[in-house]
Amino acid sequence: MKSDAIANSPIRNLVIIGSGPAGHTAAIYAGRANLNPLVFEGFQKGGIPGGQLMTTTEVENFPGFPNGVMGAQLMHDMREQALNCGAEMIMEDVVAIDLSDRPFTITSTSHQVQAHSLIIATGATAKRLHLPSEAQFWNRGISACAVCDGAAPIFRGVELAVVGGGDTAAEEAIFLTKYGSKVHLLVRGDHMRASKIMQERVFAHPKIVIHWHSLPLDVYGEEIVKGVKIVDTHTREERDLAVGGLFYAIGHTPNTDLFAGQIELDPTGYIITKGKSTATNIAGVYACGDVQDHEYRQAITAAGTGCMAALEAERWLSAQA
Repeated sequence: MKSDAIANSPIRNLVIIGSGPAGHTAAIYAGRANLNPLVFEGFQKGGIPGGQLMTTTEVENFPGFPNGVMGAQLMHDMREQALNCGAEMIMEDVVAIDLSDRPFTITSTSHQVQAHSLIIATGATAKRLHLPSEAQFWNRGISACAVCDGAAPIFRGVELAVVGGGDTAAEEAIFLTKYGSKVHLLVRGDHMRASKIMQERVFAHPKIVIHWHSLPLDVYGEEIVKGVKIVDTHTREERDLAVGGLFYAIGHTPNTDLFAGQIELDPTGYIITKGKSTATNIAGVYACGDVQDHEYRQAITAAGTGCMAALEAERWLSAQA
């Protein structure tokens, strides 16, 4: 649809913000329900719509692909499916939103539309260390998701490193022991922030080695990571640690800046949804995917909640008719 046509269009039934697995799945279901959803695809850092999977190489744990699928290809196919089901796409960021009046007003870089209902699928961004060689080795030995990437062939049978000291770092270190020959847990201070039970599991695991006062400075290698340069945060002594992979477990930042003060968020910024639904504290507004999920953060769970959000929006709209 052309820009002027969208700008002059009547109030939309449904607007979806976000174009990862959650957003596209919501668009597929909403399109099939004849809701004519309008999707603002948005941009992640680097100017690529499609969510975190656009920076992932091979995805081996998404059902239906026995030999795996490239992340970018999976998102391309989801987008095409959404379009075929009747969704419309605007490849722009939403820059402002007003949920105080109905219909809701959504403003993007060059459009302003109104909608009766809204699905938020803006995702979360994995925190990075911004090492000098990070871009070169991202998905070539550096990852921010052990569950997503840990089973990849390059990580099997080699020593691996995890950065972090919380529950996520502990869980990912334990998970990686299934594939790596040894897992080095790099903790910045002299203690872990993880829960007591998770610390006990890490301390007791024969394949996990904890490095206290340790902070990565950079990674090195050729085609893939061969090691990480570490500095002792206490003595400032630097050393090399030969590992075949470095996993960041330092948290995620939910992409909820647009909704602060309008939608109920938890203390860490994730959107709060009601019970088993995707409903927010505002009637007609739903949240799905990583923007409301700080526990699983998988493509398949995001897609599942995208389905839920579309079904719930359809039912809500029908009830208002």
